[in-house]
Amino acid sequence: MGHAALLIVDVQNDFCPGGALAAPGGAAIVPALNRYIADATAHGLAIYASRDWHPAQTTHFKAFGGVWPPHCVQGTPGAAFHPALALPADATIVSKGDVADREGYSAFDGHTAEGRALADDLRARDIDQLWVGGIATDYCVKQTVLDARRFGFRVTVLPDAITGIDVQPGDSARALDDMRAAGAEIATIGRDDA
Repeated sequence: MGHAALLIVDVQNDFCPGGALAAPGGAAIVPALNRYIADATAHGLAIYASRDWHPAQTTHFKAFGGVWPPHCVQGTPGAAFHPALALPADATIVSKGDVADREGYSAFDGHTAEGRALADDLRARDIDQLWVGGIATDYCVKQTVLDARRFGFRVTVLPDAITGIDVQPGDSARALDDMRAAGAEIATIGRDDA
């Protein structure tokens, strides 16, 4: 029997209010994420945190043919995790978007500090279930969840711990529908369920 892990997607300064590509509720989900972090820690579960880690020149950015303003550039304050996010020291950091000609929306496009792909790291730890929260519902959270399902992981999306950008009104709601259709559960997990 496998284990569960908490996966926090891209809760970085540039995706929070005042950042280069802010999701309106970016900072507002941090308390819920911190509660899930505390629950996971109390139950000895692995915690992963993905981060956009873009080079200064990437086809992801408008100036180089992409659709987004520069954000989460490697080593900048905007790429740092939100200061109120209580990531434990032993959280596994997954960097993504660090290849100049790839979008890197999904945490499954990323790698650990040791260079191991996320799916490989999860399997090596006998993890088969993910609880997912973070930013943005309609982009990186959605792609991460869809990839997790493609890789065969059970997924619970934490609706109180996600927020979207909604470039087009309703994008986040449609993303939740897409995740549900792929077999992800959308549910708030209480302390006794961890």
